[in-house]
Amino acid sequence: MDDNGQNGVLMESSSPAHVLVLAHRTAVTPALLDAIRERAARGPAWFHLLVPNPSPADWRPALAERQRIAEGERILASALPLIEQAAHRPTDGSVSIRHDPMDAIEEAVYGGDFDEIILATLSCGSVPRWLHIDLPRRVMHLGLALTTVIDDSHHRRPQSEHGRRRAAGAGTGHGRLGWS
Repeated sequence: MDDNGQNGVLMESSSPAHVLVLAHRTAVTPALLDAIRERAARGPAWFHLLVPNPSPADWRPALAERQRIAEGERILASALPLIEQAAHRPTDGSVSIRHDPMDAIEEAVYGGDFDEIILATLSCGSVPRWLHIDLPRRVMHLGLALTTVIDDSHHRRPQSEHGRRRAAGAGTGHGRLGWS
């Protein structure tokens, strides 16, 4: 018997887990929605979509704030109904003032009551940007359960011979990786 007096059956907590979902352009990808469905199927969960500030850092805070609100709110408006449908429960979300995804996560975790994190990123070539900056490992240091979702469905395109050589390390230039 286990600690709950059951034969091998663990009793779940009566309160749902609080899951922080960090996404930007990945907020409506099939891979993220599948991950949310899988998490919801494991047990009760409340989901909060966090969108890091989609506007680049700017020395004019008022302009950056207006851009953040406009683009971030569009992302939330399109993503929240789909996430609610996948989760089978109401979901909320917010747009962080932080552009850096780790800063946005830390601010949300320290200001909230989260038990888990789902980190969604797009594949932009050979290594997604958030993986390139080692975001999953950095997030693991917060001590919360972490699920990393990589969706490459929006970036699949035939590579030229030059593109294949560069992906294999034959190129010399560094391209700018897009937002995840």
